[in-house]
Amino acid sequence: MLDHLNLLWFSLINADAGLQGWRLALGIFAAKWLILLVPIGLAGMWMNGRSGQREAATKALAATLFALGLNAVFGLLWYHARPFAIGAGHAYLQHAPDSSFPSDHGTIMFTVALVLACSRTPAARRFGVSMLPLAVVVAWSRIFLGVHWPMDMLGAVVVALGVTLLFQSAAATRRCDALAATLAMLYRRLLAAPIARGWLRP
Repeated sequence: MLDHLNLLWFSLINADAGLQGWRLALGIFAAKWLILLVPIGLAGMWMNGRSGQREAATKALAATLFALGLNAVFGLLWYHARPFAIGAGHAYLQHAPDSSFPSDHGTIMFTVALVLACSRTPAARRFGVSMLPLAVVVAWSRIFLGVHWPMDMLGAVVVALGVTLLFQSAAATRRCDALAATLAMLYRRLLAAPIARGWLRP
């Protein structure tokens, strides 16, 4: 039943044969490059250095690494072929035929967006909320270009939700805050010269 539904949804989203022009360019941009907003955004929050932003960025990064670790375990325990590996639909991105479930791209985007959206820091929360529609666009684009199934993206959302809930606990928050303090100390030592010149925030 789920396989049939997965294939049906995939056939509705996946691009037709002969895709080219602006639709192909837009799909590739969304599938490959939108995810760069994650490291750029987290780095920007860290470099800003204002109250709560470094802690929020650290929590989002730690939660994402944890979620990707879960994905790796899923991939080892259960191989799920990508659409192009079984001749389904049309693929417009080069990709290794590794296990597709859950999507790492989807997991990264949704985990960062959800963790930050739940932050107590207003700037982090605004960034997280703005990332949510972009996460949906990335998920759509990778199905559109034929390298993922819809269920891969639903799986990514479930992983992201579960990890976000886990990282809202008091224990996880304390550990992430301690990690942020340690990273801040290393940051100030390694970049002491540009910080002293006022080029970077302390």
